[in-house]
Amino acid sequence: MALHLIKLCVGAESLQDLRDWVSERSLVAMAAGLEPHSSHTTRMVPKRADELLGEGSLYWVIKGQVMARQKLLDIKTFTGGDGIQRCELLLGPEVIETVPQPRRPFQGWRYLKPEEVPQDLGTLGDGMGQMPEELRRELAALGLL
Repeated sequence: MALHLIKLCVGAESLQDLRDWVSERSLVAMAAGLEPHSSHTTRMVPKRADELLGEGSLYWVIKGQVMARQKLLDIKTFTGGDGIQRCELLLGPEVIETVPQPRRPFQGWRYLKPEEVPQDLGTLGDGMGQMPEELRRELAALGLL
């Protein structure tokens, strides 16, 4: 079973904000002659990187709810100009919507066990995908999704 990461999507007000950011990063990568991807830099390096790569994803918490995920393509470490070691999470270009799942705020990233992972929205049928994001959020907050 794959291990995953979960992280707050700081600054994003909606799923569309995340999609716009990922799209912009993918275009920058393609302009540099690379495969389309986005990346996220963090200070802490996952010690269980081998378990994350392959089938792992980074799940994004937007406004207090897990709303989407991106496939983890690679994990690279580097030393910044300030001499501090950092970690770059390379992420796939596709933002996959999940069933909203409430989450309390936390700092940094956390491991997300397979049994805690929300379902992909696309696996639940057409009706869920057509529902407005705000309505899905409210239904999830009420425990109805």
